[in-house]
Amino acid sequence: MADSENGGAAKRLKTDAENDCGDAGEPVSDSLVSDFEISRILRDCAREKNIFIHGKVKDQDAVVILEKTPIRQDTLSELLKSSQLKLEMKNDVYSTYQLQAPAHLNEIKTTVVCPATEKHVKKYLHQEVFLVEESGEDFRNLTLPYISSQCFSVQWVHNILEKKAEADRIVFEDPDPDTGFVLLPDFKWDQKQLQDLYLIAIVHRKDVKSLRDLTSEHLPLLTNIRRKGEDAIQRQYSVPPSKLRVYLHYQPSYYHLHVHFTSVEYDAPGCRVERAHLLSDVIQNLQADSSHYYKRSLAFPLRADDGLLLKFKEAGKV
Repeated sequence: MADSENGGAAKRLKTDAENDCGDAGEPVSDSLVSDFEISRILRDCAREKNIFIHGKVKDQDAVVILEKTPIRQDTLSELLKSSQLKLEMKNDVYSTYQLQAPAHLNEIKTTVVCPATEKHVKKYLHQEVFLVEESGEDFRNLTLPYISSQCFSVQWVHNILEKKAEADRIVFEDPDPDTGFVLLPDFKWDQKQLQDLYLIAIVHRKDVKSLRDLTSEHLPLLTNIRRKGEDAIQRQYSVPPSKLRVYLHYQPSYYHLHVHFTSVEYDAPGCRVERAHLLSDVIQNLQADSSHYYKRSLAFPLRADDGLLLKFKEAGKV
């Protein structure tokens, strides 16, 4: 599921259609990729081993994201024994090869956004990045009006909360309407190796959009997410709280409050200081001052084509 920014890896991606909520493991038509006509490469990251492609599927704009899956420890023996090696270079004790793995051990994770809007295309296009410092007043005068004018759907979030999609992926749920949430794996995690563990807690409340909305009123919600989320992960995956990084993004990639749980060993997209706010720090800040996030300045990155960056430039803030 997704929310990390993934300068590279795919976030949770959904179309806006409510009836497009298939279950994992279902047989699917391959026409989405076999009929895909490539227009241009939006971004290509050799380090993260993924590529973002813009094109069309039957006259509909689409974005296809191809990502090499991690090498799994539980298949290493089979991988080494059943693959073919092609020598590239040998020098003294050093040699390099091209390893040709069996198909079932050489999968490529494929995410399709179709129909894709112009916003989807811009979202994955490689762009120059700027760091913006937003005061509380800037949020109310610039950011809030801008995001209110946008129409990025969060219907996929409502589908999860209403069990219309991905119900089988939910690891834990607290159904309380005020302090409850659902916890499920982010799509960037293959659920095989704990070193890159990544889960998302999505709150049931629909009136809290981001860090800026939080006050001391929401402390029961936040402490409940931390305690029950950590307990559920320790019970399900035997990973203790001391091995978890628990944080919120600002700005978030979608405006419905959610909390990230990642392994401290995983350099997750969006976990750096310019975007991630540790949940423990958020709780302490609100305990000290209920209006902390209403009035304080928050820094966050914006891409060159982001309309919000233009608003900050016009206001002389960048």
